[in-house]
Parts: sequence; structure tokens; C-alpha cells
Amino acid sequence: MIYKLNHMLERSFPERRVFLRSDNDTRYLRISPLTQLVAFTGTTVFAGWLIIATSILLMDSIGSGNLREQSGRDLVLFENRVAELANERDMRAEEAAAAQARFNTALEQISVMQSQLLASEERVRELETGVEVVQANLRKALKARDEAEADKAQLVAQINGENGAQNGMSAQEVEATVDVLTSALADTAAERDDMVISASEALRMADALEIDLRLMEEKNDRIFSQLEDAVTISVAPLDKMFKSAGMDPDNLIATVKKGYSGQGGPLTPITFSTKGGMVDPDSMRANAIIDKMDRLNLYRIAAQKAPFALPLKGAFRMTSPYGPRWGRMHEGQDFAAAYGTPLYATADGVVTFAGWQSGYGRLVKIQHEFGIETRYAHQSQIMVKVGQRVSRGEQIGAMGNSGRSTGTHLHYEVRVGGKAVNPMIYIKAANDVF
Repeated sequence: MIYKLNHMLERSFPERRVFLRSDNDTRYLRISPLTQLVAFTGTTVFAGWLIIATSILLMDSIGSGNLREQSGRDLVLFENRVAELANERDMRAEEAAAAQARFNTALEQISVMQSQLLASEERVRELETGVEVVQANLRKALKARDEAEADKAQLVAQINGENGAQNGMSAQEVEATVDVLTSALADTAAERDDMVISASEALRMADALEIDLRLMEEKNDRIFSQLEDAVTISVAPLDKMFKSAGMDPDNLIATVKKGYSGQGGPLTPITFSTKGGMVDPDSMRANAIIDKMDRLNLYRIAAQKAPFALPLKGAFRMTSPYGPRWGRMHEGQDFAAAYGTPLYATADGVVTFAGWQSGYGRLVKIQHEFGIETRYAHQSQIMVKVGQRVSRGEQIGAMGNSGRSTGTHLHYEVRVGGKAVNPMIYIKAANDVF
């Protein structure tokens, strides 16, 4: 069989001999056509595989270069977006502070207007009392005038009918009495006219004060409406932020109130005047606004005590997210940046650990309110110590590569009640508001 194959292939692959000569002997190797065919086929297959493999590697290299360029562009866009969000958050914080200042100014104006309103009400009551007195005196004067006219008429009748002689009075005496009564009647009429003028003036002033009072009430209503809208717009996003983070706003406020010892100030309820023992509507509206502002102030305190912030302020990129990784649970969010990048506390709290811990490397743990703890791992330098109280935005260390780490980055964890949760829940909730 092999002989036949060699005979068939002899035309294409003629038999060849390779001579090997030494000093004492000469030998040769005979290469048959079948051997040459196998060698040729193997060489051809190897060359083809080499060409195809080289092409695949070249295409992968080109594709990887394009992916790296695209990743670089996406990273630049992401960093720019983060910077824009940070600027927008700062602007919203400034707007909130300005709104607080405007609200305090508005409360002062409301207090002044309320004082003016009370003074106007007092003047109206005094004028009403004066009008009643003038009317009573006027009625008395009219009654006295009517009595004097009756006496005059009687005396005139006595003179004409000679009644004066019957009563033992002379004409001179009757005439003198008539003159006295006429003078008294004239004085009474003048006093009545003065009282009518005074009453008319008092009524005119009362009408003017009533108009001023109505205008002031309309102005107060506009101010209250603007304040109510502003407070509602300010409180609603904070409600949404805390609910998005899985926190009950009512329990949150109750917890903050337990630890808040402040008293007095602009958020103290205002005491307004009452009419007939009833609280006036302005008092109820003002105190409702103050309640909402107090809720807004407590929200502000809670936001400082919960980790609604990023642990970095400069440029960075997010690498490994929270979730399963390499067959185990990755319980935090990784942020990559340059070696030594400053790290900041994301909320007010107390440092409970600052040192080396296996796997984490240089680690800082901060205990916050509401049973929340944050962890900052793989640091190159720790700048706080155990027991130290830190504020939101205060630097606690620098980014590094200590512990079980494959590169410079920050491993950031948020734990609630000792259980790890996704830190991006808090970060995204804050970004939606600030």
C-alpha cells in the first residue's frame, strides 16, 4: 500500500537522498514521496494557522485600542458630569440658605405687620366706643332740645293766654325765662351739631381704618401663600430623598428631635391675637408655616448626619460596584483616582476605628446617627483617630493601595444596623435633590 502511494506521488515529490559524510564513512537518508507529502502538508497547515492567528491577534489589538479610546471618552464625560452635579449641589445649597434668609426676613415683616394690625384693631375699637358715646350724648342733647322747645311753647302760650298772670308771674319774668331757655336751646343745638360732625368724622376714620385693615389682610394672605409654596417646594424633595434611601421621615425627625437641644430662635411658634377666644386664621397659617420650616430645619440636620455625600471631591472614576464579584459579595463601592487623593467624611459622626485591618488595609470606620456606619478602606494615610468627632466634608485620610487591593482606589461601605447596603442608594438620592 505504501509502495503504491510512493509510486503515485513520485511525479510530484520524487524520491530524494540526503548524504551524510564523515571522515571515515558516508551515509545517506532516503526521503520518500509520502514523507515529503506529510512534511509539506504539515508545513502548509502550520503556516495557515500562523497567518490566521496573527490576523486574529491584530484585529483584537485594533478593537481593544478602539475600546480603550471609547472608555477614555466615556470616563471624561462621566467626570465632567460628576463635576457638574457637584456644582449644581453647591448651588442648591446656596439657594436653600438664601431661601432660609428670605423666610426669616418675611417672618420679621409678618411680626411687624401683625403689630400694626393689632394697633389698628385697637384704634377701631376705641373709635367705635367714642362713636357710641357721641351718639348717646347726641340723643341726650336732642331730648333736652325737645324739652326746651316744649317749655318755650308752653311759656309763649301762657303769655298769649294770660296764664302768666294766673301763676303770679309778671311779663318781664316770663320774657326773661324765655330768653334763658332760648339761649340754652341754642347752646344745645350747637353742641348737637358739634357732636354730629364728630360722629361723622369718627365714622369716616373707622371706614378708612377698615379699608386699611382689609388691604393689610390681603397683603398678609399673599405673603403667606408665597411662603407656603416656598416651604412645600423645599420640603417635598427632602421627603423623597429620605424615602429613596429607605429611611422613614417621621422616625427620622423624631430621632433628630431627641438629640436636638436648641430652644427659641426663628422657628419658635408665634403668639397672635385672638377674637372672642378664637385663634385668628393668620395665626394658624403662620404657625403651620413655622412647623414646616421646623421640619425643613430638622431635615437639614438629618442630612448632615446621614451619608448623603461623595467621599471624594475631585475627579475620579467608579470601578467595582456593590454586588456579587468573583464568587463572593462585594459589600461596597470602589472609587479610583490618583494616589494620595484626599478622602472626606460623608456625614457627621464619631471615628470608631482607625488603623490596619486584614483585607481592608488602612481603614477608617465612622459611626453616624440612625445606626449608620461608613467605612473607608485601602488608604495610604489616616488623618483621624479613634473617638474623634468629624463633620461632613472633613478630610479623614488619603487614597492608597494598602491591604488586599489590585490598584489605587477607595473601597467605600455603608452599613445600617451592621448590615452592608449599596452606598449608591444614598449618593443617588442626594444627587436627585442637590
